[in-house]
Amino acid sequence: MDAQSTATQHTAAGPDFNLLSPDTYVPGVPHEAFRTLRNTAPVSWQKDPESPGFWAITKHADVVTISRDPKTFSSHRRTAMLMELPPDSLAETQLFMINADPPRHTKLRALVNKGFTPRMVARLEPHVRDIANAVIDAVAQKGECDFVTEVAAELPLQVIAEMMGVPLADRRALFSWSNRMIGQDDPEYGTTEDEAKRASLEVYMYANQLAAERRRNPGEDLMSVLLNAEVDGEKLTEMEFDVFFVLLMIAGNETTRNLISGGMLALIDHPEQRARLLKDRSLINTAVDEMLRWVSPVMAFRRTATRDTEIRGQKIREGDKVLMFYPSANRDEEVFPEADRFDVGRTPNDHLAFGIGEHFCLGSNLARLEIRVMFEELLRRLPDIELAGPVARLRSNFINGIKHMPVKFTPKAA
Repeated sequence: MDAQSTATQHTAAGPDFNLLSPDTYVPGVPHEAFRTLRNTAPVSWQKDPESPGFWAITKHADVVTISRDPKTFSSHRRTAMLMELPPDSLAETQLFMINADPPRHTKLRALVNKGFTPRMVARLEPHVRDIANAVIDAVAQKGECDFVTEVAAELPLQVIAEMMGVPLADRRALFSWSNRMIGQDDPEYGTTEDEAKRASLEVYMYANQLAAERRRNPGEDLMSVLLNAEVDGEKLTEMEFDVFFVLLMIAGNETTRNLISGGMLALIDHPEQRARLLKDRSLINTAVDEMLRWVSPVMAFRRTATRDTEIRGQKIREGDKVLMFYPSANRDEEVFPEADRFDVGRTPNDHLAFGIGEHFCLGSNLARLEIRVMFEELLRRLPDIELAGPVARLRSNFINGIKHMPVKFTPKAA
C-alpha cells in the first residue's frame, strides 16, 4: 500500500467532506474538521473529484517548515493557487510575484519593497485616519448600514487606490474587478471563468493606461516607484508591471476588507472582549493581531514538492500538491492556549495570517495600520454596533470573506 492510500485511510474528515469545495466554507470555516485533522491526521492525503489529490497541512509547525523551504516546496512549479491551471493560464499566472521562487522572487520583492517601507507606511497614518473618519461620516447619521460594502471595503480601497495613483473616481471599478476575479465561485457575483479572465484583461488595459500616464507625469505614488525602480540594472517589463498592479489591487484591497469585516463580527460575537477593548484602548495592537489570527483572511496557499520528502512520517513525492491551511494553523492548540477563545489581549500571538518566510505579506505594515486606525475610530465613534440581519459569506475556498453584514448603531452626527 503506498503512502497516499495509507494517508487516505486515516484522513478523519470523512468521505463527504471536501476541503477544496467552495460550498464547504459558506457556513464559515470548518474549524471542527480542521481540529479533527490536526489531532488525527495532521498531514493527510485528500481526494479531489475535479483534480489530482493533495496533502492537507493543518499544523502550525508544518506550515512554517514548508513556507521556509522554497527549494523543496515550490510556489512557481504549479503556482501558489489552489486550482489546476491549463498550460496557457499557467505561464501567465507564474509571472506573479506570489508564484515566484528565489532568486526571481527575491529580485521582484526588492523592487516593490521600495513602496512599502515602514517609513513610507508610517507617513500615511494621518491621511488613513482622515479617510477612516470620512467613511464613518458617510454612515454615522443613518444608524444602520451594510458594514462590508459601506465601511470595511471603503478604507482599503481608497488607500490602495491613492497609493497606486488611481483617481478616486475609478476606485469602484477596482472594487468590481476585484470581486469578479476573486468571486468566480460565488453565485452573487455570477462570474464564470471567462468573465474572471475578462476582468483581468480590463485590469491589464487599465494598468497600461496608468503606466503610460505615469511615464509622462511621474509622481510619488507606488506606480511611479515601480516603473522607475531598478534591481541589478533591470526594470519591470510591461507584463510584470501589469501583474504587479493586479496583485497589489487584490492583495491590498480584498484581504484587509475581509479582516475588518471579520474583526468587527468577532467583537460583536464576543461582547465581553469588546467591552475590555473599549475600557483599555492600549490593547488595540494585540486586538488587531487576535483578529488576524481569528479571521485568517486567506484560507490556503499551495506548494508543489520538487523532490521526494517526508513530513510527520508521510512520504510526499516530487510533483505532489501540498496545501497549507492557515485557519487551522492559527487554531493549533500546541501554539495557542485556548485556541478557540477570542482574546483581545492574547500575547504572544505567533499567527500566520500574513504567512511566513519568503512570501511573508509585503503589505503587512499597511494592513496593520489600516485595521488599527479603522477600529480606533469605530470604537470611538460607533461603540455599539450590532448585527441587524444575517451575515452573508463568500462562497470561496481561497478567501475567508463576508459579502454583506447589516448592522445598526446609535446614530451620530458626522
